[in-house]
Amino acid sequence: MSSATALRAAALWFRGDPFELPPDQALGHDSDALLVMRDGRIEAFGPAAALLPGLDPAVTVRRFPGATLVPGFIDCHVHFAQLGIMGAGGLPLLDWLERCTFPEERRFADPVVARHVARLFLQELARHGTTTAAVFGTVHAEAIDVLFQEAMDSGLRVIAGKSLMDRNAPDGLRDTAQQGYEESLGLIRRWHGRGRLGYAITPRFLATSSPAQLEAVTALRRAFPTVWLQSHLSENLAEVAWIRRLHPASLDYVDAMERSGLLGPRAIHGHGIHLSPREWARLSATGTAIAHCPTSNLFLGSGLFDLAGARRQAPPVSVGLATDVGAGTTLSMLRTMGAACEVAQLLGHALAPAQALWLATGGAARALDIADSVGNLRPGLDADIVVLDPSATPLLAWVAGRAADPGHWLGVMQTLGDDRCVAAVYAAGRRVGGTVPGA
Repeated sequence: MSSATALRAAALWFRGDPFELPPDQALGHDSDALLVMRDGRIEAFGPAAALLPGLDPAVTVRRFPGATLVPGFIDCHVHFAQLGIMGAGGLPLLDWLERCTFPEERRFADPVVARHVARLFLQELARHGTTTAAVFGTVHAEAIDVLFQEAMDSGLRVIAGKSLMDRNAPDGLRDTAQQGYEESLGLIRRWHGRGRLGYAITPRFLATSSPAQLEAVTALRRAFPTVWLQSHLSENLAEVAWIRRLHPASLDYVDAMERSGLLGPRAIHGHGIHLSPREWARLSATGTAIAHCPTSNLFLGSGLFDLAGARRQAPPVSVGLATDVGAGTTLSMLRTMGAACEVAQLLGHALAPAQALWLATGGAARALDIADSVGNLRPGLDADIVVLDPSATPLLAWVAGRAADPGHWLGVMQTLGDDRCVAAVYAAGRRVGGTVPGA
């Protein structure tokens, strides 16, 4: 029998969706929990007092006094090639793409550059507690090969794809409809479903893909129904107006996406800020998910995402939280949760800390259609675990120590916490990061 490892600490997990149940009822808490990991999965989880008597004496128990176990974080939308332009610009979206993003992405024609950044990117994800990420690449197929090679070694779950751009993009960052199809096909065959890797067909956004390229996207989705599709939607008002000019026969941005075959299950689009009631209804009806990118939307001045509008639909539009680095200002999902709460407050709809955590764990897993594998602390799921330590800074330790209940404690961590309080990170049961030494 293979060996098992157990983690002992306090724990937060979900009994249910905190948007459907009162958040304090949906959020489970145990002040002394035990989580047993074997063969990359959670074998057992519950109160330590109940599980320890039956635990095999050969199982190593790793204790984290004062810390709390939570599910591994899930980043639903992030650009690995934009790591080097974090904090650059202070520009609106389209100017930022032209002056900051595209010059940086040209560098990824060099596989040496791609490998260096991919390693750093994956190390930083793990260090911040992100164990699953939906990742945008550049137009360069070889750069995505490199990212997948490095991801295979990292132990993280990575869903990624080469950007498809055959128009309205600068020299060195365009493919053709045929080239994009063939390169995506090769990447799917090489990487999709291998280990913890998955492929996402990635038309950057409607403005940069011709009708012929979008037809190729549809052909790939039909041929490989388990792959994902990721793109951008209604991020910026100037972008929305541009799409209207490019697609004059469409009712709106979402209609243009639907006519282009970019909606449906396993499709997740970044932003979705400037949406009409009709557009929300179509996203709901087609089962299309949105990646909410609060720090990016604030940094570029794009707008405020209406999470309450997503929840009002029947059924609600699935939403997962995302950093959207490099327009996003942090890879920390804790900081991103805090930003999501601030955006919700500005729109007059308070977001409970448990709901923010859900958007970065169980809700994100639903948005990516992987809730049968990740997103909670439940036996049978992948052993993706983050250990949060509130003693990372004196102020955090003091304020967290005053918390009246688990939801309050979680809100403190989302406000004052960052990578410093990520004591340990496990991806499929393997230690991949954290500030506390040891396995």
